[in-house]
Amino acid sequence: MKTIRSATLALALASAALGHAATPAGFVSLFNGKDLTHWKIPPGDNGHWKVLDGVIDYDARSEAPERQKDLWSAKDYRDFVLKLDWRIKATPGTYAMPDVLPDGTYRLGADGKPILTHRPNADSGIYLRGSTKAQLNIWCWPIGSGEIYGYRNDATQPAEVRRATTPKVNADKPVGEWNSFEITLRGDRVTILLNGKTVIENAQLPGIPATGPIGFQHHGTFKDGKYDGASALVQFRNISIKEL
Repeated sequence: MKTIRSATLALALASAALGHAATPAGFVSLFNGKDLTHWKIPPGDNGHWKVLDGVIDYDARSEAPERQKDLWSAKDYRDFVLKLDWRIKATPGTYAMPDVLPDGTYRLGADGKPILTHRPNADSGIYLRGSTKAQLNIWCWPIGSGEIYGYRNDATQPAEVRRATTPKVNADKPVGEWNSFEITLRGDRVTILLNGKTVIENAQLPGIPATGPIGFQHHGTFKDGKYDGASALVQFRNISIKEL
């Protein structure tokens, strides 16, 4: 019995050292730290979505056909609370970024065009209910992660929709450090906590499907031995969901 207790304690300490957390009460784990059970690997991916040192690792080089490189959950979900950790491994280059204003529009220059500034960047995201429009961005833009680009950047959406899908605060940790999302989706309303701070609150997503899978986004290109400045060099861990 003493030997079993010692082994259990050693395993718990090892998990803590790696940052692995116990599944919260009432939640179901979507990642066992060993393989991609619960997920659909893109056909033809050839090992670029993989498990590395107990986390889901992506190198932005999937060999699956274009627009089929994302990693999707095997199950569809309706209303839920999703918890997960993510981190950007590195910023492979710079990207010309606009400054996003609190109402979701861009800061414009004297020529009436968005002011662009090249900054270090990487880019991925989380898709809700199978919708690439309902994507929560993971990136290095000054506006911060958690913004819902497809709605915030859609000029046909009402002003209140664009404003609500724009983060209230940049709550990202520095590149290389782990961040935590808590995403609550009920009907067409979503609230997002990033590292304990509310970045999106009860934002409406008009037209979002009633049900669908959760997706992790492929983004960027690798050409002539180089990544572009918007490549998804990301990792995920501690993924759990509670259906509502």
